[in-house]
Amino acid sequence: MEGTTGAWIDTLTEAAAILDSGTSEQAQEREFEQRLADCSTLAYRVALGVVRNHADAEDVAQEAFVRAYRHFAELRDRDNFKAWLVRTTWRLAIDRHRSVARRDRREQTAYELQTPGSTRVSTVEQTAVSREFQQRLDRAVDALPDDLRRVLILTAIEGYDMRETAALAEIPEGTVRSRLHRARKILAEKLR
Repeated sequence: MEGTTGAWIDTLTEAAAILDSGTSEQAQEREFEQRLADCSTLAYRVALGVVRNHADAEDVAQEAFVRAYRHFAELRDRDNFKAWLVRTTWRLAIDRHRSVARRDRREQTAYELQTPGSTRVSTVEQTAVSREFQQRLDRAVDALPDDLRRVLILTAIEGYDMRETAALAEIPEGTVRSRLHRARKILAEKLR
């Protein structure tokens, strides 16, 4: 009788553990959904600030959401989910931007090799003549070091204040101010 009761208690304990794990997984999913809802457009806006293409920004944001979902249980400090999502999106967007730039260079080189009589200088001159100020600005922003560009995008483009940018980038406010100042100074010099 005692062995049967012990087995029964063990079975109940195992069943409770299974129910608890299911409940904790559901609670974790609800928490993830809530945190994602709080910053649903953030990943897209960060990605767009880097890749400057709506379709690529959507792809990067989706990839960031998938990574967030896969690794949410592993996050040590879920209160910093927004900052983690920004960093992840930023890195993915940089990778996408570099990949697209490499592909464009390969395609341009292939085009130039196939076009008889074309020279790289004439293509560059034609491109330089047809560019507008926005494209010059985009190139200048792209040329900024990653730490300066991130602060510039979060403050000037996304509209976060110094405190919010410092929290998202996990750096002191003074560092945000100095990086923003340096980024603006470099841009002003390049756009003269």
